[in-house]
Amino acid sequence: MTRLTRPDLDALPDYVPGRNVADLARELGIAEAIKLASNEVPFGPLPGVPDAVAAAVANVHRYPDMGVVQLRDKLSDRYGVPASRLVTGCGSVALSEHLVKAACLPGDEIVYAWRSFEAYPIIAAGAGAVSTRVPNTPAHGHDLPALAAAITDRTRVVIVCNPNNPTGTAVARAQLDRFVDEVPSDVLIVLDEAYREFVTDDSVPDGIEVYGDRPNVVVLRTLSKAWGLAGLRIGFLVAQPEVAAAVRKVVTPFSTNLIAQAAALAALDQEPEVRRRAALVVAERDRVTEALRKLSVDVPDSQANFVWLPIADRTAGFAAACESRGVIVRAFHPEGIRVTIGTPEENDAFLSAAEAALS
Repeated sequence: MTRLTRPDLDALPDYVPGRNVADLARELGIAEAIKLASNEVPFGPLPGVPDAVAAAVANVHRYPDMGVVQLRDKLSDRYGVPASRLVTGCGSVALSEHLVKAACLPGDEIVYAWRSFEAYPIIAAGAGAVSTRVPNTPAHGHDLPALAAAITDRTRVVIVCNPNNPTGTAVARAQLDRFVDEVPSDVLIVLDEAYREFVTDDSVPDGIEVYGDRPNVVVLRTLSKAWGLAGLRIGFLVAQPEVAAAVRKVVTPFSTNLIAQAAALAALDQEPEVRRRAALVVAERDRVTEALRKLSVDVPDSQANFVWLPIADRTAGFAAACESRGVIVRAFHPEGIRVTIGTPEENDAFLSAAEAALS
């Protein structure tokens, strides 16, 4: 039979989402399982968002504003950048795809740390680009000198995930300053800052504020995490106008849908509540980290809304043990486990499961 799809995709791993909580609850015969695998915030929609969504539903028979003018203007005011430098899309993941499509031809190279966000190799392969993976440091963070050294004449994009998913580690400004200065001017530096709102270390720079004016820097942000819109998939990037214009040319038309635009506009009015919720997550992050270290797990300091357990060959058994107690975590074989910070009660349930799994 004649093959109708690209053979190189056979070697590409599927993106693995967090397991469905209803499925696990049914298997265990319990009322409800706990999902700490997808880095969602546990507090429900922000005030005003459900009403905005309900009002927008009345117009779902109409196309959304393809220019996303109202939202881009609001993001422009919030982040202090001209609307011409903003592009919205179906989450920062989709914007990563569009950016790579705008920057890379087949055979071009994309450099990124590993382990980092699991979508990066999928995005590279989808564009026919070559992935260059640079191992993390023993402290589970980006090795920026090695990333810079891995850049060749074929490199078009280098990605810095800050804080890094799934390890939660973050790069300080002094290191990032040197890296940005060292990268050739014809290579796009993509700062993926999906978890920026959970950063408490003052040495970790805000990419928009510090590097936003650099010609070859693009900053990715999402409203899925701290802003509580994971189910609606909306994010944005900040780049120089000519880069942003190129990305808009390859964005799927109308992909920032009507409901997501309305929800984002409402969510952006709730910044004090976002900050309050992020502070609750950070407090629980610190508590969970300390508890895990008492269980002799070498958890690195996290600047995200999750923690990383570098337990190597024990990942499968640990994840299964947690699931047997109704708690879903995210296993990355063979490196470790990522655990999203939930409510205090959810975190207590996880810590009990972790203690049993590690004993």
